[in-house]
Amino acid sequence: MKQLFRIAFATGLLLAAGAALAANDSPVGKWKQIDDVSGKQKSVIEITDNGGELQGKVLQVMNLSPEEISKGGEHPKCVLCEGSRKDQPVEGMTIMYGVKKDSDVWDGGKIIDPKTGKVYKVKLTLDSGGQKLDVRGYIGFSLLGRSQTWFRLAE
Repeated sequence: MKQLFRIAFATGLLLAAGAALAANDSPVGKWKQIDDVSGKQKSVIEITDNGGELQGKVLQVMNLSPEEISKGGEHPKCVLCEGSRKDQPVEGMTIMYGVKKDSDVWDGGKIIDPKTGKVYKVKLTLDSGGQKLDVRGYIGFSLLGRSQTWFRLAE
C-alpha cells in the first residue's frame, strides 16, 4: 500500500511539473513590458488566448516621466489612436490582437503603440524557456521594425 501511495504521489508531482512547463511554451500570461529606449518597465500586459488567437491587454501603466504625467495625467489616454480607442484609457486597452501560432512563433496579428496611436504587424517569439518574449512590431516586412523584450511575471 505504501508503494502504491509513493507511485501515485510521484506521478502527481510529474504531472504538476509537466503542466508548469507546458504553461511556458505559450505567450499566454502576464508580462513586464520594458521600454526599448529607456530600459524601464513601462507596463504590465496580460496575453490571453481567445479561441486560438492571442490578444494582449494593458493591466497597468508605470514609470511615467513627470513630462508624461503633466501631458496626460497619471492614467494616460490614447489620444493619438483612431476609431474606438481614441481618447480611451491605456489601462484596460487591448493593444494586441489576432495573433496566431505559426510553427515556433506567433504571427499574423496587430499591435498598437498607445503613445503614437500607430498600428503595426506583430510577431512574438519565446526565449529563455518561455521567460522572455521578443515582441517585434513592424510595417511590411519583419526586418523593418523594432523589438522589445518582455519578461514573464510569476503567476
